[in-house]
Amino acid sequence: MTIEELSLGVPKPIIDALPESDGAAAQDMQKAVEGLEARLNRAITNADSEADAAEVVVDAIERLEDHYEKYDEFVPELRAWGQSPIYAIAWRNLQADLILQLQEYEWLKPHIDRERNLRMVEDGIRFGKR
Repeated sequence: MTIEELSLGVPKPIIDALPESDGAAAQDMQKAVEGLEARLNRAITNADSEADAAEVVVDAIERLEDHYEKYDEFVPELRAWGQSPIYAIAWRNLQADLILQLQEYEWLKPHIDRERNLRMVEDGIRFGKR
C-alpha cells in the first residue's frame, strides 16, 4: 500500500507578520512543522491502511486544535498585561493553517470525518465523555 506523504509548511504571511528580529520565531515555527511532518510521515509509512494512517492524522489535528485554543486564550491575556500578542497570534494562526493543510489531502478527506465521528460517538448511539 502506497500512501502519499504529507508536505507541510509555514505560510509566508505568518512569517511576514512576525516582527523584524533575529528570525528565531520563524525558525522555531519551521522546526516545529518539520518535526510534525516527519512524525506524521513516519506513522503513515508504518500504517497498515489509509484508515490507520488517518487515525494518526486525526490525533494530530486534535492536538493542533487544542494548541490553537491555548494560543487564542493568550491573546487577550497578553493585551491585558500591556504586552504584544503577535507571537501568540502567529502560533495560533499556524495551528489553524496546519489543520487546513492536512485536510487538503485527497486521500485523507474521506477518512477524517469518519474517524472524527467515530471518536465523537462511543458506541454509535450515545455520546462519549470527550
